[in-house]
Amino acid sequence: MDAVITYVDGNDPLWRKSFAEAVGVPAIEKRYRDWGTLVYLVRGIRCYMPFIHNIFLVVSGESQVPDWVPESDVKVVYHRDIIPSKHLPVFNSTAIEMFLHRIPGLDEQYIYFNDDMFPVRPTREEEFFVDGKSAIGFRKHLFHTGLYKQQTRNADLLARKALGMGPGLLFVRPQHTCSPMLKSACEEVFSRIGDELEASVSALRERYNVNQYVFLDYLYYGGRAVRNSSISNQHLSLAVKTADQVCDAILHPRCSFVCINDVKLSESQYLEMRSRILEAFDKKFNDE
Repeated sequence: MDAVITYVDGNDPLWRKSFAEAVGVPAIEKRYRDWGTLVYLVRGIRCYMPFIHNIFLVVSGESQVPDWVPESDVKVVYHRDIIPSKHLPVFNSTAIEMFLHRIPGLDEQYIYFNDDMFPVRPTREEEFFVDGKSAIGFRKHLFHTGLYKQQTRNADLLARKALGMGPGLLFVRPQHTCSPMLKSACEEVFSRIGDELEASVSALRERYNVNQYVFLDYLYYGGRAVRNSSISNQHLSLAVKTADQVCDAILHPRCSFVCINDVKLSESQYLEMRSRILEAFDKKFNDE
């Protein structure tokens, strides 16, 4: 199986220029800033997920590729390689996620990572796929207030439609972690509701967007996901976690993955937290 990572460096002046020209306003710092942790995500995959064949890094263009990537075994994929030109440029991760299965040479089984999710201890293939089925947790919800929940509800409705099902009162939300995907299932979804998926694409996040959960929901409702399974993951929001707590989760993990969720921080808070996190990751992988 392969790994796919979506990444953006909000400090890149060419990217910021493209954003401002396309959108008309400066990029929001919190959503796009680079913490310098991508290299540790790649190291974590290679160290703790030896069954991964290829690592694909999806970026908007050449200026977004970190200097160390050409020296690694990471395969770079540009938005133009997988996203129709009518949708470019795009700065919306939910839109980019609709087209990841189009990566040339991608394995049937692949794991999708946001760039804030890190493997921190050894894992096994069976934690992600069991007898050809995706293994990930799902929870049911009634209310869909907020942008994220609305997009999740949208994904649920379209996944049901792709399977010939009607809308339900409740909607499912897959576990917030890396996503075990089946390429053929993504292609099936596009063959059935591709026009509606493309109609949901926008340059920035909107309430009518559909997120990548549409593919996982399709597996769930189609009986191709292991329902009583969940990936060992710890979610760390910087709104409530201290630097000590985050570093402890990296150095003394109780789960296979940590998701370090960025929030609005002052410049001094950001720099201090970033320094501590990078120091912890550096120590972890130098000790391995």
